[in-house]
Amino acid sequence: MSSSRVNLLAPEVRANPYPVFAGLRRHAPVSQVDPMGLWAVSRFADVSQVLKNPQLFASEGFKQAYRPAWFPDYPMADSMLVMDPPHHTRLKALVTRAFGPSVITRLEPRIRQLAEQTVAELPVDQSVDFVSAFSVRVPLAVIAELMGLGPSIYPDLKRWADLFATFTGIPAHDTGRQQQMRDAVAEFRRHFEQVLEERRREPREDLVSDLLRARVDGEALTQTELMGFMFLLLTAGMETTVHLMSHSAHRLHLQPELMERLRADRSLLPRFIDEMLRYEPPVHGVFRMTTQEVELGGVRLPRGARLLLLLCSANRDEAQFPEPDRFDLERPGPQNLPFGHGIHFCLGAHLARLEGRIALEALVSRFSRLTAGDGPVRWNSSLVVRGPTALPLVARLS
Repeated sequence: MSSSRVNLLAPEVRANPYPVFAGLRRHAPVSQVDPMGLWAVSRFADVSQVLKNPQLFASEGFKQAYRPAWFPDYPMADSMLVMDPPHHTRLKALVTRAFGPSVITRLEPRIRQLAEQTVAELPVDQSVDFVSAFSVRVPLAVIAELMGLGPSIYPDLKRWADLFATFTGIPAHDTGRQQQMRDAVAEFRRHFEQVLEERRREPREDLVSDLLRARVDGEALTQTELMGFMFLLLTAGMETTVHLMSHSAHRLHLQPELMERLRADRSLLPRFIDEMLRYEPPVHGVFRMTTQEVELGGVRLPRGARLLLLLCSANRDEAQFPEPDRFDLERPGPQNLPFGHGIHFCLGAHLARLEGRIALEALVSRFSRLTAGDGPVRWNSSLVVRGPTALPLVARLS
């Protein structure tokens, strides 16, 4: 490991990566970093170029990130996340049908009910971990609801999602964590094979039944594709929304004047979420691989080079955003990349925004400010998503 390379998983970088990214944009916009010697792409223009050109920068090629020697059949490797056209096109068409506006409309009253219940149960004037007491509760219930699953599965869904989110951070020598991951995936598979079997026999009004029914040109999803999608839904659908909620609560604590403005004018909430997604996006980075030798940001990359697109750095690029390190509710938007771009634009973007808006509306309606709680904020370890694993805050009524 070269000592001059930036290590993106170093604890001090995880706690505040933005000064490091600013340095990369200035001095080494396309450069190798640790872990794994990935090529980090840090400028908005270069990240956009990669996302718009799947022929040169393939998702398919990065299946190997999800197919390490110690786990050759990890379900994420069968998901849309690591596919290119035409496979991606077919799968996205099928899944989009099962994930359309009618599903979101059906869920909205339930999301409101969950958000209000969550906020009503937050303790007043005492330190509480906002990740578990606030951020996790709505997304977890929504994912379960989408899949037609009851509250008894919540603890398992949470445990699986937390564990699967660390997949890209597991070192090749850590056989203990590798075995833990294999066991959890086997458990997940067993559970969802049973769910699929039940829905085939007795379809319901839920996403699993919709996915089983969906046809494009007469074709249904295969069992492998269904399992890959369930896996993607849990990890992408839950982790990203949880981190959006946590980042939002953290920002309202750090800038109390924002909370005052949102309390005075709820119509600012969608703008707050757009700026939050630019300023502190849950999706930290996405993987791609070059299909041929190519020049990017003035650097010649060989065929098969593994790239990590730093979406969170692109969203703070001075060349794209004036005063990028300032949280600005008046910023015209959205013009950022929080949900990716092009064919891999996130299917759940509308749902994540809706959950975030409704949960924050409930929070600012009940509480007037958030202050620091007991203990430090702790951050997760992943190259793909970034958010707190512990966020101690105190909710105040006055």
